[in-house]
Order: sequence, then structure tokens, then C-alpha cells
Amino acid sequence: MIAGMFQDELMAYILFGIMLNFVFSLLFGIYLSKNIGMENMMQAKGEKVQSPLLRISILIPYAKMLVTLYRVAILQFYFLNQGRSHQEFWVYITSEHS
Repeated sequence: MIAGMFQDELMAYILFGIMLNFVFSLLFGIYLSKNIGMENMMQAKGEKVQSPLLRISILIPYAKMLVTLYRVAILQFYFLNQGRSHQEFWVYITSEHS
């Protein structure tokens, strides 16, 4: 038993979390590309590198999906509700901040 679950159950949770993350990330990417445009996204993309912790989060069930939902919340509450654009969100999410 691992974390109170049998190995098969844990693997099922991990695989379902990865699939759910893929669906959420894909839909969020489509949403952004429709509102910003692919050419603008390519031109405005920064050089920000994902942290190693974020890369490892794919192994924790639903962690990567929660990161995607957190980014959606930042877009809605911090950018769109304050009258900022999708483009400004894209620059914020892909650029290093000091």
C-alpha cells in the first residue's frame, strides 16, 4: 500500500490526473490562442523557464491540473476583472519578473 491505496489505484489516480491536466491545458491553450492569436503569442512570448518543481508536479496526481486552474484564476481575477488584456496575461506568464 502506498498512501493508503493499492498500487493499481494510485496509478489510476495518477493517469487520470495526467489526462485531466492535458484536457485543461489544451482547452486553456485554445482559449488563449483564440483571444490573442498565434502570431501575437509567438512574438510576445518571453524566455521564462519552468521551475523544476513544476516539471516534477506531473507525478503528483492532479497537481499539474491545479497549476493550470491557478493560471486561469490569475487570468480572470487579476487581469480580466481589472480591465487588462489576454495579451498582458501572456506576457506576464511567459516572462521573468524582477
